[in-house]
Amino acid sequence: MLDFKTIRERTDEVRSMLVNRNSDVDLDGFLSADARRREQLAELEGLQAERNTKSKRIGSAQRSGEEVSELIASMGALSKRIKELKAQQREVDEEIAALLLAFPNLPHDSAPIGDDESCNREERRWGEPAKLDFEPRDHVEIAENLGILDLPRAAKISGARFSAQFGIGARIERALAAYMIDVHTANGYLEVSTPLLVSPGAMQGTGQLPKFADDSFYIEKDDLYLIPTSEVPLVNLHSGETLEDRDLPVRYCAFTPCFRREAGSYGRDTRGLIRMHQFNKVELVWLTRAESSQEDLEALAGDAERILQGLELPYRVVTLATGDMGFSATKTYDLEVWLPSQGRYREISSCSNCGDFQARRASIRYRPEGHSKTRLAHTLNGSGVAVGRALVALLEVHQREDGTVNVPPALRPYLNGLERIEPLDRPGFGAR
Repeated sequence: MLDFKTIRERTDEVRSMLVNRNSDVDLDGFLSADARRREQLAELEGLQAERNTKSKRIGSAQRSGEEVSELIASMGALSKRIKELKAQQREVDEEIAALLLAFPNLPHDSAPIGDDESCNREERRWGEPAKLDFEPRDHVEIAENLGILDLPRAAKISGARFSAQFGIGARIERALAAYMIDVHTANGYLEVSTPLLVSPGAMQGTGQLPKFADDSFYIEKDDLYLIPTSEVPLVNLHSGETLEDRDLPVRYCAFTPCFRREAGSYGRDTRGLIRMHQFNKVELVWLTRAESSQEDLEALAGDAERILQGLELPYRVVTLATGDMGFSATKTYDLEVWLPSQGRYREISSCSNCGDFQARRASIRYRPEGHSKTRLAHTLNGSGVAVGRALVALLEVHQREDGTVNVPPALRPYLNGLERIEPLDRPGFGAR
């Protein structure tokens, strides 16, 4: 959430930034409502001062035996108008609050200006995509041939964009998650097991509501949402709190299922495990100081990169353009892993600095050392990384011509030393 002062005092700059973000938020409507609110407040304060003055005059007049009926009558009119103004102010406050929730975060100066992903800026690459001596298969063909992925049976149960993994297919997802969590906790993150159902307030606190209501799974009876990412519960662990400077930065990691309707992505990546309604992810969240958050973003992205390097997956890092960034972010790095079947890099992790945007919505503050006045914390989040997409990349990057898949050395301890994924014997699984 943006603050009033920024919008009022930097209106032209904010308007330009919103254009760069492709946002159609009603800035003029907000300014008009804010002007009305300030006019009402000025009138209200004036009338309240007048009422106090007249109240004192009435008391003095009564003590001296003077006639006070006209003063009392005017006091009644004043009180009526004050009541009307307070009601109007409540209405305009609700209007302003709703408008503010629709404002996206403002982009950092270092974010490239552009409408879409074609304007993203490549920062660096790691690893050289292998030149295969055969036509690369995509992850669905590889996994189905190995007998470890069954999309039709998952669709029979739940519909499209759900999956069922068998044998080493299921086991390797657990192994990937365990490997990621072990790396991150060894690097200083505190692992958290979070709820998978959260309140509308928690969703609003991190910016999922009201913007992404259509992309979320909602349980109306209980007024709870299935989490789209564990960023939501991790950030909101400290909603309404004031942290001490000595406790910062707070660094959390969590492994959870995530649930998304993907309402705005019809027809995109419908084949395979790239874009699912239910998927597993390891998430990284920081709560940090305002002055260090950009530097901390570099560290967080580096932590996600460490996972891809350990799995020997070639990738590149891009800075998202202003029109391609997520709603709550002020700056975002995407980590894109190489997929041989597509001959291009695809997103596997998104690492963002949200500045004080989420902290203002969720009321998360900290007290700088040596100061009595508190400040809004800054929040950062990043996939560390998406487990399903890591499996996709692992199958494709480490595939062999005979259809088997090499297991990278870093993952072998989690699979009892397994070096290669071979076809799974699934007796009786021929019929569907």
